[in-house]
Amino acid sequence: MKKVLILTYYWPPGGGAGVQRCLKFVKYLREFGYEPIVYTSLNGEMPVIDNSLMKDIPEGITILKTPIWEPYNLYKSFIGQAKDEKINAAFLTEKKKPSITQKISVWLRGNIFIPDARKFWIKPSVKYLSHYLKDNPVDIIFSSGPPHSMHIIAYHLKKKLNIPWVADFRDPWTNIDYYKDLMLSPAADKKHHRLEQLVLTTADKVMVIGDTMKTEFEALAGRKVDVIYNGFDTDDIDNSASIKRDEKFSLAHIGTLVKTRNPIVLWKTLSELVADDKGFADDLLIKLVGKVDFSVRESLKEYGLEKYVQYTEYLPHGEIGGVQKASQVLLLLLNNTPNAKGILTGKFFEYLASERPILCIGLTDGDAAKIIDDTKAGYTVGFDDSVSMKKTLLRLYEDYKNNRLIVNSQNINQYSRRNLTHQLADLMNNLSK
Repeated sequence: MKKVLILTYYWPPGGGAGVQRCLKFVKYLREFGYEPIVYTSLNGEMPVIDNSLMKDIPEGITILKTPIWEPYNLYKSFIGQAKDEKINAAFLTEKKKPSITQKISVWLRGNIFIPDARKFWIKPSVKYLSHYLKDNPVDIIFSSGPPHSMHIIAYHLKKKLNIPWVADFRDPWTNIDYYKDLMLSPAADKKHHRLEQLVLTTADKVMVIGDTMKTEFEALAGRKVDVIYNGFDTDDIDNSASIKRDEKFSLAHIGTLVKTRNPIVLWKTLSELVADDKGFADDLLIKLVGKVDFSVRESLKEYGLEKYVQYTEYLPHGEIGGVQKASQVLLLLLNNTPNAKGILTGKFFEYLASERPILCIGLTDGDAAKIIDDTKAGYTVGFDDSVSMKKTLLRLYEDYKNNRLIVNSQNINQYSRRNLTHQLADLMNNLSK
């Protein structure tokens, strides 16, 4: 059996979206001829803890962990946050508008900690893994980012030991939606782009999660880039007969709701429908599962929708499938940012597996819209298209009232985690040849 060293910062018991991709690859790689060896942090700053994910780690797998120093305690002290509080991702602010100290911290993050706050882990990781690999050789190195420091670790190992290397991008680097918010100096911007180019041109294979990212990275790197999507794990699908559909007309969003995902067109239209139709108002339920930005809560207040909202800060991953299946409609809220066309969140594919209609708010020619159309899984409405939003909501509500709110998704098995891991094994086999 061949061996692959997987470099990933996010790993159970850490939870959240960043964990899923590598965890599911590791879960199924043995079926396709690869023994995974995981390298991760001993004490990394995880946004949430989810012990339910531990069940997916194969028995007897080698997991290497080393300590990491990160500047987050300094950051927390600087902004007045308790040490035991978690750091939110993607500039999410839950309770108040960003303070001047938070803005200064963002500047430091973008201009000093390049490529990211894990940069201080690069040298000790390269030293540790260089020694380990001399005694325990592997056939492939696989790095997953962000954080992109994982790619820089892999770059140095490739340079020293000449082991084939696959660089996997779960998100863009310089084209990520919040890149412009980092307040970068020209020198810092240049360094980010230089490191990005280093990875894109040195890795033996570059892998991304969608077609738009593929096009963008191929333009940056001047080389072929492979696509392996995120997906759903059939083991996570809860088909229990005990799951009852919500009695209310429930619109559910699962995951972090940052300010760039704030769906103003949805809140505005729901406000109008509630005012015009008492029956609709009586039936409406908005379920927000995950952290919610301050700006989103303010918008819900502004449009008079607070009383219809049910907040759940976090659920273990094993419980999310039941919430999805119980909901009438699943909200896929994409970031209204320049890279919106290529956004394919991990939860999107779990939505597909839940067999509930998806209401996506994003670009109608984006990657998510294309998959929704191909699989017949729901509807996509433009960020500012209030006319289509009203028509779509009324159509969904009518189907709900008539017990017709069902979806028969087509061709979704291609997105199962097992099939996607098979694709990864094929890619690595071709590389090792």
